Parts: sequence; C-alpha cells; structure tokens
Amino acid sequence: MPKLPEEIITTPPELDRCCEYLATCSVIGMDTEFVGEDTYHPRLCLVQVATTERLLLIDPLTAGSLDSFWRLIVDPTRTVVVHAGREEARLCQLWGGQPPGNLFDLQLAAGLVGFSYPMGHGTLVNQLLRIQLAKGETLTEWRERPLTRAQIQYAFDDVRHLLSLWDHLATRLEKLGRQEWAREEFARMTSHATAPPEVMEKFRKLRGLGSLDRRRLAIVRELYAWREEKAARMNRPARTIVRDDLLVEIAKRNPTRERDLQIVRGLAKRDLDAIVEVVSRARALPLEECPEPSEREQDPAQVSIISSILQAALSDWCARHHLAPNLVATSNDIKLLVRARRQNQELPAESQLTRGWRAVHVLPQLLAILDGKRSIRISHVRSDTPLTVEDH
Repeated sequence: MPKLPEEIITTPPELDRCCEYLATCSVIGMDTEFVGEDTYHPRLCLVQVATTERLLLIDPLTAGSLDSFWRLIVDPTRTVVVHAGREEARLCQLWGGQPPGNLFDLQLAAGLVGFSYPMGHGTLVNQLLRIQLAKGETLTEWRERPLTRAQIQYAFDDVRHLLSLWDHLATRLEKLGRQEWAREEFARMTSHATAPPEVMEKFRKLRGLGSLDRRRLAIVRELYAWREEKAARMNRPARTIVRDDLLVEIAKRNPTRERDLQIVRGLAKRDLDAIVEVVSRARALPLEECPEPSEREQDPAQVSIISSILQAALSDWCARHHLAPNLVATSNDIKLLVRARRQNQELPAESQLTRGWRAVHVLPQLLAILDGKRSIRISHVRSDTPLTVEDH
C-alpha cells in the first residue's frame, strides 16, 4: 500500500484550500481529538481527514472557523467514514448546527458482517488488513502546541486505513445484501448521538433514588435540570456545580431556607439561594406532576431461564448468518420479549427488536422458539454453531 502525502493545516488560507479540495471528494474518512474533562462542551483540538490521495490534519486552534468544513460533513451527497463515530456525529451537531448527512460507521458495519461488536479501531485494522498499529497516545494532551512527532504520527494513523476498511466492509455488506441494514444502523446512531438530551429523565441514572418518594424525586429532577442549565451556560462540567450525591442529599433534606443547607459539606455558598428556590418550586408542583418511582422488575426464575435459552439460540443463529449477537439484541431486549410473551402483551417499543431489519429477520426466529413452534437441540459440540433448531 503506497504511503499517502501528509499535510498539517494550521492557517485560515490553508483551511480554505483544504475545504476546496475536500469538496471534490465523494468519500472521506474522519476522526477527531477533543478534550471534555474540564468543560461542559468538549473542546475540539484536532480533526484528521483521509482521502484516497492524501492525509490531512486540521488544527482548529490556529486554522480559524471550521464552518466550511462542517458544511462538507453535513452534505448527504458525501460519504463520511468514521469508526465508532458517535462523538463525531455529536460534535458535528454542536459545531455545525446539523447532524452529519451520510455517515458510514466502520464499527457498526463490522458487526453486521460477522466481526465482534464493538471492535476497536486497531483490532479491526489488524483483523481485516493484517496491519499492526502502534499505541501510546490515547491519553495525550491534545491542547498543547506544538504537537509532538508521536502525536502527529498517531493522529495520521487514526485515519490512514479508514478508506481501505470502508472498501472491504462495503463490499461484504453488498455481498450479504445488508446495505439497507447498515444505512438503518448509521441513521439510528446519528439520531441518538445528536438528539437533545432528555434532561427530565436523565436524573434517574443517579444513585440513591430508591428510597425517595415522588415529591423528593421531583426535587432531584428539578435540581438536575438547574445544574445542567448552569453548567452549559458556564461551560463547566456539571459535577463541578453540584456533585451527583449532593443532589440526592438535598432532596432527602427538603430544605426550606439557606440555613438548612449550610451544614451540607461540598455546596458552594453562592448557590444556596438558587438551590432553595429550585426546591421550593419542586415542592409546589401538583403530586401528579412528580415522577413515579421506578418499578423494580422482579422476574420469576423462568424468565431468566427462557431468556438464557433464547440468547444461546440467537448467538448460534448470528454465527450462521455472520452477525454480532450483541449488535442484534441486548440481554434486556431478550428479557423484554420474554416478559411480553409471558404476560400476553405487545413487545414494548423500547426494544430494538420491534424496528427495521431486526423486526423482519430476527424477531420471527425468536418468537418461533418462544411459542414452541421450533425446538433446540445440541448437535455439534465441537462446532462454532453447536445448536440445531428444528420446526415441529
């Protein structure tokens, strides 16, 4: 494989010329380096781009506005090849104002043709191209300038093989007739990555909510939303405004005045007045507008047993059809299916088995087993596909 010319873009005129060139390319590979530990919105530090003719590093710290570049990424007539591109999609929405128009995600594509999922970039390069990539810069400080030779080499290597991987995987998808499956997965990933966060429900990921009643859950929800808004406005990590555990502690105390919070260690005094105001607002809500406690699913033993059998059958089916099982369905998807069948209910829409190619090609296989129309036996102990599924 011939070595492509490498170029670092550091000035606005260079960026203009770079974008003019990229506008002529129908397919480009892209990766980014960013730092998000110290701010609410991540700081973009480097953009790596690959074409069939050259490799480019764009330095957003010196090259000026990247508006022209993001316009290229949102253009649906251009294929943008990424690996595990959830963050690239999110950054494009953040800085370009729109989601990418036509992403091709190598990690998803690999899972759709039989590689394990999720597979790292270096592992995929090694398994598909038989090339071993160097490691060592994954925790590097990308904000410092000048970049070291090792950083530059690492950055170029991140995109050096993207288009070769794309060529191989696109060919396999076509051979298996799964281009539409892939487009569905890419669109779903982009949609999830760029959708506005549901702040009103994200609070449920906090620990310690199990003992709270509806009123105190409302306090946590309102405090969480207040914290997110302030963190975004100040561009600081949310945890530096108020820690997660303190949100729950405040709700438990249900304060009515600042003095009630002065004994809570870790709260900034400047925020006490605002916190009391938020708590008062939550306390004034009608009870029916307060969150319901999450129901803890108490599955009987047979749900776990049947789910395990279905999971084994799915893994065997996926091996025969060159699919990564954990891309096809999660263990929760399987449990939702078993619970729904057991209770004679429709499968909840939250299950990915209800949509697209999974609903057409995978769900009927699982339902046939679950409904007793097919039986499973072990037939090949030493085989990669040891099960036989037979119609009754």
